[in-house]
Amino acid sequence: MASSFRVSIWFCLLVFSLFVLSPRVISAEEESSAKSEESVLTLDHTNFHETVSKNSFIVVEFYAPWCGHCKSLAPEYEKAASLLSSHDPPIVLAKVDANDELNKGLASEFEVRGFPTLKILRNGGKLVQEYKGPREADGIVEYLKKQVGPASSEIKSLEDAGNLISDKKIFVVGVFPKFSGEEFENFTALAEKLRSDYDFGHTLDAKLLPRGDALSGPTVRLLKPFDELFVDFQDFHADALEKFVEEASVPIVTLFNKDPSNHPYVIKFFNSPNAKAMLFLNVSSELADGFKSKLHDVAELHKGKGVSFLLGDLEASEGAFQYFGLKEDQVPLIIIQNNDGQKYLKANLEPDHIAPWIKEYMDGNLKPFKKSEPIPEVNNEPVKVVVADSIQDVVFNSGKNVLLEFYAPWCGHCQKLAPILEEVAVSFQSDADIVIAKIDATANDFPTDTFDVKGYPTMYFKSSSGGVVQYDGGRTKEDIIEFIQKNRDKTVEQESVKDEQESVKDEL
Repeated sequence: MASSFRVSIWFCLLVFSLFVLSPRVISAEEESSAKSEESVLTLDHTNFHETVSKNSFIVVEFYAPWCGHCKSLAPEYEKAASLLSSHDPPIVLAKVDANDELNKGLASEFEVRGFPTLKILRNGGKLVQEYKGPREADGIVEYLKKQVGPASSEIKSLEDAGNLISDKKIFVVGVFPKFSGEEFENFTALAEKLRSDYDFGHTLDAKLLPRGDALSGPTVRLLKPFDELFVDFQDFHADALEKFVEEASVPIVTLFNKDPSNHPYVIKFFNSPNAKAMLFLNVSSELADGFKSKLHDVAELHKGKGVSFLLGDLEASEGAFQYFGLKEDQVPLIIIQNNDGQKYLKANLEPDHIAPWIKEYMDGNLKPFKKSEPIPEVNNEPVKVVVADSIQDVVFNSGKNVLLEFYAPWCGHCQKLAPILEEVAVSFQSDADIVIAKIDATANDFPTDTFDVKGYPTMYFKSSSGGVVQYDGGRTKEDIIEFIQKNRDKTVEQESVKDEQESVKDEL
């Protein structure tokens, strides 16, 4: 469950980075200017916790020096920190090089799985929240100023309601006979906890709200720009309130396109623990309405049954197609990824195929789909290429000792490791029981219950007897060879040679 959840988070970050954080080229002047600024605090493992404990509100960016999105954010982040430097109450912006080995513990503590990751730390670090605001200076400033104000705004007039409530975003409002008591306290506690995700308000007069005339008694109304437009709830127990807000704020069918206003719902979709059913097609085509209608009907039918639904526009789905290994000639298509990381695909779909295919999935009658590059026709380089369709034969069923590197083509550390692995492989070329191999982890599925890949490069060693251990040593040729020799299973022939060597030593 945990590994598949990481996969969905990784995909969420991929989508977010592709369509929200489009990188721009940073000029030499901007980079020089950013370096000269000191408004952003630089933290590391030596001063992080002490600094955080002294601040009631601090934003921390976890970045990697090689990350293009981090470079794009840097001048905006610096400018925002400068603009906020005299704000009262204080708003502190800081950064941590999460790529530095000495700071990896911090990155793990704050569950950093992509760059840049921004966290809001409140009350000396006692409350940690995701930063979900804009990535340009003015937007950062506006968002953070709101984050240090009251978590819920009082609505006293129609003007207040008009300023706070928009038909383009979710707004959660509590209606109370008085601003005290358990119901109000639980509501304000929820607002504080979820303030980085939603806008909250409270009022004594329900008539100030859209269609609020019929409201009576303490009520939470969630207004939203989709589906039934608003939902009311009157259970003020803390857990029930939070569950209501989280569930009611997800569309019956999430729309995935290039409209930035949809991105928060896409993020929520991929963060959901549900299985994810995604229909991809050209939403501007003549056939789109038929697909939308059928998908919406199926989604309504399966509401609350552990599966969420998304409609993806082909124009915006390049990242999704890369991640899942899909091709445009398969569109319209529907793919499901469940909580075990298994995927199921129906290509060249017709609208009437949706309901019966989803039923087959729910009944457990579908065969999983596996993303794989083609098996290489020629694979005679020292470092062997492994793909999803060959991992069983090359790694698990070969009866050999295999060192397998999980890499990403864009990863700088992987590129540095490549010639070293090549040298390791050459040194073992005469040893038929050792295989040095690599797999592009961005283009191929692999067993996540066996290989827990959190970053690149990650290396695992599978001995000929079947034992699997993660490599955690140095990145030199000597380190890797020593690790292999220590963990390999010896063959009968090797043991015989070793015995002969020992015998010769005894004679001498």
